[in-house]
Amino acid sequence: MPTMSAPPGGVRTRLAEELEVQRERLLPCVHCGFCLPACPTYNRLGDENDSPRGRLHLMKAVVEGRLDPASDAFHTHIDRCLGCRACEPVCPSGVEYGTLLELARHTAAEHRPQGLLTRMLLFVMASRALRSLFFVGGRVLRASGVAALGMRVLPSLGPLRSARFGLAMLAATAAWRAPAGGGSRGAAAPAGEDAKRGAGRRVALLTGCVQEGLYGRVNEATIRTLVANGFEVVQVRGQDCCGALHAHGGDLDRARALAKTNVEAFLASGVDLVVVNAAGCGAAMKEYGTLLGSDGEYQARARELRVRVRDITEVLADVGPRRGAPVECSVAYDHPCHLLHAQRVSQPPLHVLAAIPGVEVRVIANAEECCGGAGIYGITHPDLGGRIGADKVAAVRAVGADAVATPNPGCMMQIGAGLALEGAREGVVHPVELLDESYRRAGYYEVPSTQRPAG
Repeated sequence: MPTMSAPPGGVRTRLAEELEVQRERLLPCVHCGFCLPACPTYNRLGDENDSPRGRLHLMKAVVEGRLDPASDAFHTHIDRCLGCRACEPVCPSGVEYGTLLELARHTAAEHRPQGLLTRMLLFVMASRALRSLFFVGGRVLRASGVAALGMRVLPSLGPLRSARFGLAMLAATAAWRAPAGGGSRGAAAPAGEDAKRGAGRRVALLTGCVQEGLYGRVNEATIRTLVANGFEVVQVRGQDCCGALHAHGGDLDRARALAKTNVEAFLASGVDLVVVNAAGCGAAMKEYGTLLGSDGEYQARARELRVRVRDITEVLADVGPRRGAPVECSVAYDHPCHLLHAQRVSQPPLHVLAAIPGVEVRVIANAEECCGGAGIYGITHPDLGGRIGADKVAAVRAVGADAVATPNPGCMMQIGAGLALEGAREGVVHPVELLDESYRRAGYYEVPSTQRPAG
């Protein structure tokens, strides 16, 4: 078996360089254990190796040559991590766990290939043409009702369990319609100065992969609400997938290539802000400087882009969004991990929801815990991901709301699938969709808005 003692050239030399970075970042961990109560996998499995400090111990053992990176222990426990990063805010030493996890998965993948499903999905997501075909197929399955039928007829146990859950996730991407009525144009804030909050600011939207492929309506709602608040939205050609799925999956080479494409495209546009409506994508883009930290040509440019990246709820909350017409409904709110823990953004989504007359917001119990989606984790780890997801669904249903609101497509799919499989009545919605509906009822969209191409 390969060891860490004498890595030859090529891939192994590159791997050794990655591990040296990892060695330096491992030093702050003092194994205090503050991370244990925050870790969803440790809380359910009770295994020290499935805690953040346990995984850090395994990483250090690999770096020091005491553990083979191809071993079952290293592969299993690193693979089981959700990557939710709930351990980071509670760590008194400031350990960069998310970065370390990505390096560890990269290390593991170099010595032992990922599962076939993971490799296929990462390959498809790296290609514009392939993912376009992939999502066209997904929309056909959703619109035809095949996805909804499949989740009902496929067995909940055995080899088809993941396929059943995947179809449920796909079915859950269908739009939720807010209750009709309750709004009047007279209840809306007047035009004029109120519509100029973002005046003079040019912004671009990261269209994303899953968001554009399955939640195109969220991108459209994002553009409309930005324009309604006075922002000039420009279309940035040449942008690509943010690379988050690849980084989380250990494919750092593809993640870096995608990051460079986006750095080039968005900096060339000259926009003031890059708006992101998917928490995982926003976290990835804000960390491009770290991802490209060893690239002399791109590191400074990545950091330049980083300071322009904002979640859509941050942008709207900063200007204080226009109030629209009432939308009478109750929503359960759940924090996406990569918005709350990775980006440290907690209040802006709630401020956006609070700006919508008639919406009653109920933050669910343990809203800071992962939903079990974690990219493709809910499919690749149906048992553990299913347990964590079931707890989240129970928390959502306990508040008795009309829908659950969460600003991340992966969370929307994971929670939505769990609700659908239980036959629950609750829908799933992005906060900006509700604001968009409020604006539509207020009559702000009588004159269609368009994006102006950049450059």
